[in-house]
Amino acid sequence: MLYLTIIGGVFIAWLILAVLFMPHIPYHIQSAIDARSDHCVHVLESTCQTHLEHGNRVEILTNGDQFYPAMLDAIRQARETVTMECYIFKKGEIGEQFIKALCERAQAGVRVTIVMDAIGSFGAFRESAKPLREAGCRVAAYQRFMWYRLSRLNNRTHRELLVVDGTVAFAGGAGVADWWAKPLHGKPMWRDMMARIEGPVVSDIQGVLAENWLECCGEIMTGPETYKPHKPAGDVAGFSVKSSPSDRSTASRALFQTLVEAAADSVLISTPYFLPDKAFRTAIQRTARRGVAFVVIVPGSHTDQRWVRLASRRMYGQLLEAGVRMFEYEAGMTHLKALLVDEVWAVIGTTNFDNRSFEHNDEVNVAFRDPALTARIAADLEADLKQCREITLEAWRARPVWEKLIGTVAWILERQQ
Repeated sequence: MLYLTIIGGVFIAWLILAVLFMPHIPYHIQSAIDARSDHCVHVLESTCQTHLEHGNRVEILTNGDQFYPAMLDAIRQARETVTMECYIFKKGEIGEQFIKALCERAQAGVRVTIVMDAIGSFGAFRESAKPLREAGCRVAAYQRFMWYRLSRLNNRTHRELLVVDGTVAFAGGAGVADWWAKPLHGKPMWRDMMARIEGPVVSDIQGVLAENWLECCGEIMTGPETYKPHKPAGDVAGFSVKSSPSDRSTASRALFQTLVEAAADSVLISTPYFLPDKAFRTAIQRTARRGVAFVVIVPGSHTDQRWVRLASRRMYGQLLEAGVRMFEYEAGMTHLKALLVDEVWAVIGTTNFDNRSFEHNDEVNVAFRDPALTARIAADLEADLKQCREITLEAWRARPVWEKLIGTVAWILERQQ
């Protein structure tokens, strides 16, 4: 018994050291690149192992009162397949609506396949999975608590995706929970965004969903009802980028850092968790010092992660000194994840500006190269800025002493978050 206790203690100590102190990769670009050039497209296609797909139709859905009805309507109209992957799937009013719609489709003969993260949906998975399975849905938990998976316990699927009939996809940062649908417990509804997508890129998104279903169940999705022939549906060009810690240097980090360093005119970031590591902070400062207008939107006092906010605020100074403008959203919790570059590129998805997203999670983003769509998203973010408080260098330096003290030890979150 003592021997097992010692072995267990050693393993836990190793896990903590591996998670917190794994040497980071000092990312940087080899040479200057222009985000507006065709060469930039070729670089991103190669480094992210993807391909720019033309002929897509994209609709940006602002907040849960827009994207939840659209997602539920798509599910209810499904005729062949519904494939869904969630980090967060919680019981509640909106969860019940999804369960009811998914069950009804499964009972009508539609093949419904769902992956939920075992931690992100912890506490609700069993209750949600039971009625879904009874109705004929195929449901799996990603990375369940098993002794032989302890070394991968920190690897979660953070992906939030829905594909219907292989022709319509929804991608963005929102899972399934009431806090995205309405004010809850006296707090405002969360701010977020999802994209409804039709066209060739939907098949790529379907492939991302199939990846984690394969890992959970061993089944390789191959049916013609799952992957549909590429047909143009609009005029937007874009590609999906999947990212996983199984790749030591993740595609999402390559995508984000390349675009940030390739910017010539402007960068606009909205993220709920902003903890860029030293290499990314250096890239941001270098970009801002070149004269690029650099704006970052993060949560204010309504954040759901106060320790992360404190750790984030600790590094504002060096960014502000470089010319970055920092804004804290005061109208509620903003969970929106977007990167806009040079009024040409728009990236939305699940990746936060932290090492949890870049190194530990399975993530997915969709990058669009389209000025009109970028302008559409920018309009939403400009509206958000009107509900923000800008943090000046003087205000940051005058922050409370207790915050400065806590910030000195909050650095540990930089490697975890």
